[in-house]
Amino acid sequence: MATLLYRLGRFSFRRRGRVAAVWLLLLVVLGLAAAAFHGPTGDKFAMPGTESQRALDALAKEFPQASGATGAIVVAAPQGRKLDPAAVAPVVKEATGVPGVVAALDPFKTGAVSADGRYALVQVQFDRKAQDVTEAQRAAYLKAGSSAKGLRVEHGGEVLNSAPEVGGSEGIGVVIAAVVLIVTFGSLVAAGMTLLNALIGVGAGMGGLFALSGVAELTSVTPVLALMLGLAVGIDYSLFITSRYRQFLAEGVTPEEAAGRAVGTAGSAVVFAGATVVIALAGLSVVGIPFLSVMGLAAAGTVAVAVLVALTLLPAFLSYAGARVLPRKQRTGENADAGGRGFGYTWGRVVTRLRVPILVAGVLALGALTLPAQNLRLALPDAGTAAPGTPAREAYDLTSEGFGEGFNARLIAVVSAADAAATTAAAGEAAKLIQQTPGVLAVAPPQPNAAGTTALLTIIPKAGPTAAATEDAVHAIRAKVARIGGAEIAVTGATAVGIDVSDKLADAMPVYLLLVVGLSVLLLMLVFRSLLVPVKAALGFLLTVGSTFGITVAIFQEGHLADLLGVDVPGPLVSFLPILLIGILFGLAMDYEVFLVSRMREDYVRGDAPRQATINGMGHNARVVTAAALIMTAVFGGFVFMNDPIIKSMGFALAVGVLVDAFVVRMTLVPAVMSMLGRAAWWLPRALGRALPDLDVEGERLRHHLTTGAAESPERAGVM
Repeated sequence: MATLLYRLGRFSFRRRGRVAAVWLLLLVVLGLAAAAFHGPTGDKFAMPGTESQRALDALAKEFPQASGATGAIVVAAPQGRKLDPAAVAPVVKEATGVPGVVAALDPFKTGAVSADGRYALVQVQFDRKAQDVTEAQRAAYLKAGSSAKGLRVEHGGEVLNSAPEVGGSEGIGVVIAAVVLIVTFGSLVAAGMTLLNALIGVGAGMGGLFALSGVAELTSVTPVLALMLGLAVGIDYSLFITSRYRQFLAEGVTPEEAAGRAVGTAGSAVVFAGATVVIALAGLSVVGIPFLSVMGLAAAGTVAVAVLVALTLLPAFLSYAGARVLPRKQRTGENADAGGRGFGYTWGRVVTRLRVPILVAGVLALGALTLPAQNLRLALPDAGTAAPGTPAREAYDLTSEGFGEGFNARLIAVVSAADAAATTAAAGEAAKLIQQTPGVLAVAPPQPNAAGTTALLTIIPKAGPTAAATEDAVHAIRAKVARIGGAEIAVTGATAVGIDVSDKLADAMPVYLLLVVGLSVLLLMLVFRSLLVPVKAALGFLLTVGSTFGITVAIFQEGHLADLLGVDVPGPLVSFLPILLIGILFGLAMDYEVFLVSRMREDYVRGDAPRQATINGMGHNARVVTAAALIMTAVFGGFVFMNDPIIKSMGFALAVGVLVDAFVVRMTLVPAVMSMLGRAAWWLPRALGRALPDLDVEGERLRHHLTTGAAESPERAGVM
């Protein structure tokens, strides 16, 4: 593989104009396609096979007028006063006149008035799903009730679900990344070229994703996740190859030869690292959850594009930049790390000398940070976690104030039978059983469809949508109504869908974690041809994941230091965050593992003692891994400033995960363990060695290719 990439790097370097033109043309074409075929995103977290999804499918068929998006307009009178029908009537009338609204129910007829008479709920039913409601319809809905004088009117409901906006705050991470690149390279040309290369890759990846959004249904989080990951890995992969190119230039290798060797060596590690991320994200498809599969495949696509750009467009840019990627002092051949005086060498010596206490302290510290993860709870976000001041959040808070949080967690029991009489009987029996269920506040009278074969029971829990008591109530309701014969009864609604999604994801997470850990052992065994190095890497990955979960739970769920991150309402983590975190961190962890350990193995094969090989690996690669981790942390951390709770928690968890894995696990625990294992680290049973293919990630065959005179500059054969 290294030899093939070496040739690709030299080709791109020589044909820089053609390569750059192809990528720029592709960027324009994908941008135009995105503009022409861009489709809407939504917050539909469908879960085929679950009870709540079956009920929604039945509603769409048997009760279509009740299967569209819902809205809730909360009306409140001033303190000490009561509402009257005449004051609320204009709100109902204006809501009824909103385009796409099937019905707006008068709260004085439905009984949706608080006990003190100060609050009322106007239930609004649309004729289409939330993702199909236009912005014009939402704007008209938000204006309903504007003529009501002296009353507070707030608008909520699933109809207001919209995609999170990507604004200027996310650019903070890119700015920090640029600063880190300038400090690392000491060259504006190198920093700017690396950043530009990554941005072109992100642009191409996002263009392709939005072009496909017209035929593939995307959740609102999918593009943001793809952008977040594409930016991070795009900058890092370009950084790794540019750093290796600079090293070869400083050694006196010609620019074209340096580009070929950089792509052949560092590019091999980039291919492996990118492949692990792609495989892990694409592997989300095995969980069997459609929206998660789409998220994983979309993010995997942007990573694949980032790899291609780094291997082809970057050498073309390097051709234009030439020796200007080096700082002035290195253009004369001066080596900043000459004599092993760099920080990486110093840190490597310290860690290998104090390996036992460092290893014990590191494992205990990460273990302690993992403890809060045992309290992990999962849920889909609701309006109660929306940004303060938004219409959905104001309506949620006002509803809770007037009626209790349970009114924001409405459930629907769908009762279907062969005829109207059986449906009526089953619905009546179900209403009685549900009313007696702990955690249930009230059950509304059945609402039959025109044929009388399907009836709806609106259920009001006592607690909020993400409360553990509400989850227990849903399971208890389902267990009770399952005993009713002659009818099919299913519980659904946004709250029930969230519970079903969370349960299925929680069940899938251990299986996926086992799959990822097993995959990491196999892949690293192929790369390093070792048995203990992959096991050590997998154990380190488990420490990273556990501590990241623990820190995220402590802040976002339990509320510790939540104010510092703008988390005003701590609660369960978003359902798909843990499984996404496992997939993404797996790829990134293997990325750092390969870049650090590959140099250790190379020096060991060349004859260095195991401890010295470990120090050399740290000395040569600690600087670039540090820069890469800081850049990735900055990019992910930039998304913490978003108001959307999903993106905020995702950005935070990924930023923390990268910090823990890069600085604690890979740059501290890994050299400590490697120095303890000594020669045993590279042991591989002979039978297994013969069975495993040699991927040549470290470029051993490329070195042989160069030393036998096949390269243009055989006198400079060192490739690391």
